[in-house]
Amino acid sequence: MSARILIVDDVAANRIIQQARLAAAFYEPLLAADGAACLTIARDERPDLILLDLGLPDIPGLEVLHRLRRDPACRDIPVIALAGPRAEERLAALAAGADDVMNRPANERLLLARVRNLLRLKAESDFPAPDALAIAGLAEAPAAFEPQGVIALVAAQSASAEDLRAALTGQLRDRLVVLSRREALAEIAAGHGRDNRPEVFILQDDGCNPSGTLRLLSELKSHQSTRHAAVCVVGPAGEGDEAAMAFDLGADDAVGSGVSAEELALRTRGLLRRKRHSDRQRARMEDGLRLAMRDPLTGLYNRRFAAPQLASVAVGAREEGTPFAVMVMDLDRFKLVNDLHGHAAGDQVLVEVARRLTANLRETDILARIGGEEFLAILPRSSLMTARRVAERLCQAMEDQPIRLASGEELRVTVSIGVAVAGETGETGFSVEGLVEQADLALLESKGAGRNQVTYRLSAA
Repeated sequence: MSARILIVDDVAANRIIQQARLAAAFYEPLLAADGAACLTIARDERPDLILLDLGLPDIPGLEVLHRLRRDPACRDIPVIALAGPRAEERLAALAAGADDVMNRPANERLLLARVRNLLRLKAESDFPAPDALAIAGLAEAPAAFEPQGVIALVAAQSASAEDLRAALTGQLRDRLVVLSRREALAEIAAGHGRDNRPEVFILQDDGCNPSGTLRLLSELKSHQSTRHAAVCVVGPAGEGDEAAMAFDLGADDAVGSGVSAEELALRTRGLLRRKRHSDRQRARMEDGLRLAMRDPLTGLYNRRFAAPQLASVAVGAREEGTPFAVMVMDLDRFKLVNDLHGHAAGDQVLVEVARRLTANLRETDILARIGGEEFLAILPRSSLMTARRVAERLCQAMEDQPIRLASGEELRVTVSIGVAVAGETGETGFSVEGLVEQADLALLESKGAGRNQVTYRLSAA
């Protein structure tokens, strides 16, 4: 589906020209002749990007920007503001929340590159709509105090970077660090886990080697450890065709040599703000995904995750002609633990049982909590003999050592296990559902025979 771009301009000829350019680039243009129409269309249609001329007849363009950024339905829509040459207007637009400000008439190639760039950045950080997040309990909390950021200033000549740091020191409250290009590459090689990693890189190009600046940009944006950092290119590499290339390589911003310290500081603050917003959104979604497949108490996988994993292991076993085993495990007389010692003690027992089971399985095995005190283990490439050895080890791990509660009490806990093995004799006609059913029946036999033991079954084709 083509991205939809809202063109806001009170001059009909300008709207027609931009409409033709964007349509030729396979975008779907939406048109608005004034600020009121812009706000209505933005809220009703949720365009992917807004191209906003600031000289509107009814509502000042800056006020339109303010309203867009205050509206939860529109505040995350990227906006490119088209302004005159006055520095004050550019600064005001950036302060109001514009993602970029371009002089009118905008260079066509540069404008299209920036449109592609902002749409790509939006797609990379696109998350469910605010209503969906709120329903899921994942809506972003109001912004709290933001800690000091780390901004890396990178230049071929350290003196140039030091001059830039001196110019920005009074404009930004963030920590400014000067890096050579070699040191910036070392940041890439450093990998994860290092404190105070730069959140924004400002690459200052002196005009002598713009291709080197663009290569460094490409390295920063392609490496796992720095790809989520924001990157701004400043200087000749941030102008004209080079800027268009920088945007296509993933730059978050690009500005020419004449940019003022005040404007660069505004752009940097915007980059840091958007980068942190994306980080928070990404972390929330990762937490949501983790909760969707993990049991919150034990940290083990849950039934929802285990089912497709079992199906996948079964497919692999059929293709390879190898056996695999399924174990269903149930804690013996666990209800008594809750009744006599309380549910908090029961939770402690479950956590410790999960730890012991995990410690006695291979990394390739899959362990899930599928009920209150019921666990499922999937053992790929495991024969009946292997499964027998593992199951007996699990029983022993429970029985040998009592579980110490937070109160100091010690409880002896045992486990009954039912094991079903498929593919032991080369058969491939087994069903996953039938295998789990066989393991369940074997578990019932273990319970009926006195608990704290293992019962085995081979699947029938």
